[in-house]
Amino acid sequence: MTILYDEAQEAIAVESRRVLDDKYDLQRLLDLVDVTGSFDEELWQSAVEQGWTALAVPEQYGGLGLGLVELGLIAQNLGALTVGVPFLSGNDAFVQLLLAGSDEAAREAWLPRIAAGEAIGVAALGEGTSPFPAAPAATVVDGKLSGSKAAVAGALKADAAVVWASANGKPALVLVELDDTMRRAVDSFDNSRLYGELVFDGAAATVLLEGEAARKAALKALARLAVVTACEQTGGGEQAMKIARDYALERKAFGQPIAAFQSIKHRIAEIYGLVELARANCIDAAARESEADFVLKACAARLSASEAYDTAARDAVQIHGGIGVTWQLGLHLHMRRARSLSAELGSPLFWEDLLVSELEGATA
Repeated sequence: MTILYDEAQEAIAVESRRVLDDKYDLQRLLDLVDVTGSFDEELWQSAVEQGWTALAVPEQYGGLGLGLVELGLIAQNLGALTVGVPFLSGNDAFVQLLLAGSDEAAREAWLPRIAAGEAIGVAALGEGTSPFPAAPAATVVDGKLSGSKAAVAGALKADAAVVWASANGKPALVLVELDDTMRRAVDSFDNSRLYGELVFDGAAATVLLEGEAARKAALKALARLAVVTACEQTGGGEQAMKIARDYALERKAFGQPIAAFQSIKHRIAEIYGLVELARANCIDAAARESEADFVLKACAARLSASEAYDTAARDAVQIHGGIGVTWQLGLHLHMRRARSLSAELGSPLFWEDLLVSELEGATA
């Protein structure tokens, strides 16, 4: 297989970046840092108008029916500009879990609204420090959901959630319509991600899947979410690298650009290698969604992209020296986003363990 984009995919990448560059406003993003419950509404409206919310929704529900590669391209450009709209990845996981279930009425009720940008969905899978607990504490009894899900990205503005819970002594995926009484804001390192705790106290819930079928669907949705997030991390890492490179070519010390010094050029070269490795892993994973080794590929993308973005954000700040820690350039937005995305879907330890598990399964 190839790890290059075709002509149509390149066009999506170019056009989406053009739209984002036109709507990008650094000050608007800076204003979101210390405020919970707010997001870049102007840019979100542009995303809806461009049809990005409909990308991976099947055509029969009003979507475009495109794949993970195309969604990843949009996510990569969103990551480059650290935009404050965490809904595309959450929407996608929500859509995939509805499609995996057997409730056609739920699909017809929610998928057209998701595609049109009229509703926002999230997947609430993790609990505590685990992004995918084997025995979820949230429980469903007689169609009523009780429990909580902490720090769910996009939860503060979501209209519905597919929740990983326990039903009849088995793991289950359940659909819950959200209201303001269920959301509690979480003040975080990156408030534009709209992290919120979802608290359920007898909320009406519809069981979509139970048992092993629910576990497989949830794991695949989590892996897909990891790939989209990895694309966002790759875009952010590449942008941080470019900012550092441009500054190193412009800033002079001892009569020459600091890019001439080995300590700087080698550091930027290292970032470049990490970013390109992450990009290759992201394309490989996105193109193999229907393959048996998709979860394994998603693990590789997640781990390499997390390392690339964290390294790029950190080193870009250091290359800028004192100005790097100010708000003038907004480099701290990349640092905040890199650290937030690295923790959002579980620590590297979880993904390393899952990678080893998948490798052992492939060997067996």
